[in-house]
Formats: sequence, structure tokens, C-alpha cells
Amino acid sequence: MNSTMIVTAIALIQPALVLAGPLLILAFGLVPDRFSNPVGRSFARRAGIAAFLSFGLAILATIGLAVSGPVEVGFALKWPFRVDVLFDPLSAVMLLLVSFLGAIVLRFSGNYLAGDPAQGRFIRWMCLTIGSVLILTISGNFLMFTLAWMATSLSLHQLLTFYRERPAALLSARKKFLISRMGDAALLGALVACWNCFGTWEFSKIFTDTEIARAQANHPTALALSAFLLVIGALLKSAQFPFHSWLPDTMEAPTPVSALMHAGIVNAGGFLVVRFSPLITISPASLNALALIGAFTALFASVIMLTQTSIKRSLAYSTIAQMGFMMLQCGLGAFALAILHLVAHSLYKAHAFLSSGSIVAISRSAWTPSGRPSAHPFVILSTLLASVGLTVAIGSLFGYHASGNAGLLLLGSIFIMALAHFLWNLWSSSHRASLVTWGILITATTAAAYFGLHTSFEALLADTVAVHHPDRSAAEFVVMGLVGLAFMGILVMQSQLPHWSTRPWGRKLYVHASHGFYLSTIFNRLTLAVFKKSHS
Repeated sequence: MNSTMIVTAIALIQPALVLAGPLLILAFGLVPDRFSNPVGRSFARRAGIAAFLSFGLAILATIGLAVSGPVEVGFALKWPFRVDVLFDPLSAVMLLLVSFLGAIVLRFSGNYLAGDPAQGRFIRWMCLTIGSVLILTISGNFLMFTLAWMATSLSLHQLLTFYRERPAALLSARKKFLISRMGDAALLGALVACWNCFGTWEFSKIFTDTEIARAQANHPTALALSAFLLVIGALLKSAQFPFHSWLPDTMEAPTPVSALMHAGIVNAGGFLVVRFSPLITISPASLNALALIGAFTALFASVIMLTQTSIKRSLAYSTIAQMGFMMLQCGLGAFALAILHLVAHSLYKAHAFLSSGSIVAISRSAWTPSGRPSAHPFVILSTLLASVGLTVAIGSLFGYHASGNAGLLLLGSIFIMALAHFLWNLWSSSHRASLVTWGILITATTAAAYFGLHTSFEALLADTVAVHHPDRSAAEFVVMGLVGLAFMGILVMQSQLPHWSTRPWGRKLYVHASHGFYLSTIFNRLTLAVFKKSHS
């Protein structure tokens, strides 16, 4: 057996190991609540061990990838079903991330639900959900990818309705169920369009034929339609505006579900765009829509996040904003940067949810509005402009220039502007030149780390994701400038929030924002109407 077959075998065994737990429990019976303590807790321990073994196999598969190179193996079942494994650097990054987070969340769940009579049912569906995501990451054909995508959503629905006696939990899960089915419909539409265009669902053939069509400037309508539907599916999966309200409303589910959902499953939209980036980049309109909707979602969710009093709801709106920023990254063609963002966000958000109890204690000593702006408007504006200039200057040292890398520089400027609070608070509190100098050095180091990490991930994923540096039109530069100004405006608003909160109009805006501008209420009514009609 050669190294390619060994890596393939490990990649296939790895998700199967996580799925083995639910299969064993199903062998004992189908009654969900049968597995009460001590059986449920024993099963939780065994599922946790299987998950950590799965993570170990992911490490071995990644080592094999480094030795033998990317692996693509498939075998046919009964038509149209095939099992195709595509294990490349992108798959390796996602497999390591998902298996690691899955092991941690399963281990946490064993203690979190200790004593719950339905612990066995919970662990079963948790294993099925994680196993489905693992299969998603190594899928080598569109049909297998779609089936894993749908299995992930349906398994997650069982976790969201774990406490079925809670009306709020049922309502949020049903709302998510409807939006997910819309996403599934978009993905199935893209599946059909791909078949009509290429006559195959294998990723390698689809991407090769797409490059041929790009070189010949021959873009069939079915190809553009497929790209558009893939973007729609990604936006719906990643809780983008206006279909975002289900995510903050799912806080009735156990905390491990929130950690897994926010750290892994919601990120599937970003993974979808990056995996299909060779196809999606053939449609500039789809990329522009992705960027605009992502930017608006990030800004919209950031404003609402500032008004939330619940720790978990605040984290949920943070996830929506982060997913929006990830969609913006993909829309601007920074696919490697989006994967870097995905990894960082997943690790941070899993930790944030699993330690949400301690965050409550930390928040008691956090900053509270004093009625004064955090800095003088001149200081704020100067700091933001200096941050942009510093980002462009350091980017040029790494070979990134506005002519060919405008999107990357814009994203870097937004990222570095987020440090503006740090800089102007240093100036406002001390007015000491030495502290300001240290602040500038820290900001420059952060900008260098940003471009350095992006360069590293771009090299790692060079043969996996599309390289997209198009010639930007004047209109696109205007749109990118407006996006940058919008993020700058949000930072200025945040700095002035203590002052505005004392004004009557500011208090009214706060009330509306704290309720998410009532979009959740609208979708709740639509969900109730749909399910009432289905039961009548």
C-alpha cells in the first residue's frame, strides 16, 4: 500500500471514528432518552476518547499530506453516488480544526450534561454533527459535499431542539430550519447547474473545466448561475443579513451546542466559498454581492452587539459580524486570508462560549459609559488616517500595492483601524510621547504580522484556492472606499457612544438597536405562520 492510499484510508477512518459512537448507541435501541446515567455518561467518555483519537488521525493524515502531497481518490457506488476524497492543504487545515474543536466540545459536554437523563441522546447527535462536518471537509465531489452539508444541518437541528419543552428553543430552531432549507435549495440548484455545465460532480474536473472556460472567455449561463447559487447558500449558512436573526435566538440550546455552532458550523459558509473559489471567481457580480452583503452585515451586527446585555447574545452578534467580515474577505478575493480568519475566529469563539460563565465575572470590571467621548474628534480622525497610512506602507514592504492588491490593503486597514481605541486611549490618558511611540510600534508590528500571516497562508493554499487579483474598475474602487469609510464611521461612533448615550435620540437608537431593529420579530412571525399552516 503506497503513501497515497494510507493518507486516503486515514482521512476516511477519521470521521468514521467519530460516527462510530452514534452507530453503537443506535445498535442498542432507538429510544432517545433511554441512555440515562450512568450509561449516558459512560457513552460521553467513550465518544470523547473517539474524538481525540480522530484528532490524532487528522495529525497523521496531515503529516502524510506533507510527505506525499495532495490526495484525490474516488470509487463509484450505485449511480449517481460516488465516494471521492480530496485531501489537500485546505482539507488538512479544516480537518485539524474541526476534529480538535469537536474533541474539546465533546469532552466539555461530558461534564456539562452530567446528570441529565438525555445525555446519551445529546452525545449521539453531537457525534453525528461533528462527523458530518468532517466528511464535508474531505469531500471530493459536489454531491457528497451537498449530502454532508445537509446532514450537518439536520443533525444540528436535533441539538437545537434538545430542550423541546422550551417554546423559545423550538421557535429559534424552526426558524433556523427554514433558512437552512433555503440554503439547501440554493446548493441543490448549483448542483444541477454544475451537472448541466460540466457533466460531472468531481471537484478536480469542475475546476479544470472552469479554468479552460476562463481562458477561452467562454462563460456558460449555467456556470454563472452555479456561482451565484453557491454564494446564496454560503450567505444563508453564515447568518448574513437579513437572514441572521436565528443565530442569536438559539441561545436556549446547551452551551456546547453554541460553541460548536459558532466555532465550526457557521464557518461552513466561508469554507464553501473558498472550496469553490475557482468557480465563483468566474462571476464578478457574485463576488461583488458577497463583499457588499458581508460588509453591511459586519457593520450592522457590530452596532447591535454594542447594545446587548446578554453575554451569549453579544457573542452571537459578534459571530454574525465576523462572518460578515469573512464574506467581505472572500468577495474581495482574499481567500487565504479568509481561511486564516476562519481558524482564528473558531478557536476564539469556542473558548469564549465554553468560558462564558467566567466572562460574566470579567464584565463586572469592564468599562462603562462615562458620558464623555473616549477621545477628541481630531485625535480620533488623525489616528484612523495614520492607521491606514501605516497599513499601506507596511503592505508595500511585503510587495502588496493598491494597483493589484487593493482588497487586501483595504482589509488590512480595517483590521489595523480596530487598534485605534488602543492608540487614542493611550494619548487621552497620558499625553506621553513615549507611550504613543510604543503604541505606534505595536500597531506596526501587528500590521507586519497581518501581512506575514497572509503571505504564509497564501503560500500554504497556493494550489488549492483561486488567485484573484482582477483589474478593478473605478466603480469598484469607489465601493471599496465607501466600505472603508463605513468601518471608520463605526469606530468613530463607538468612540462617541458614551456621549451620545446621554442624548434623547441616542437613547431611542439604543432601544431599537438592542432589539435588533425588530428583524427577529418579523421572522418569528413568518416562522410561526409557516409551521401553523403546516400543522393545520
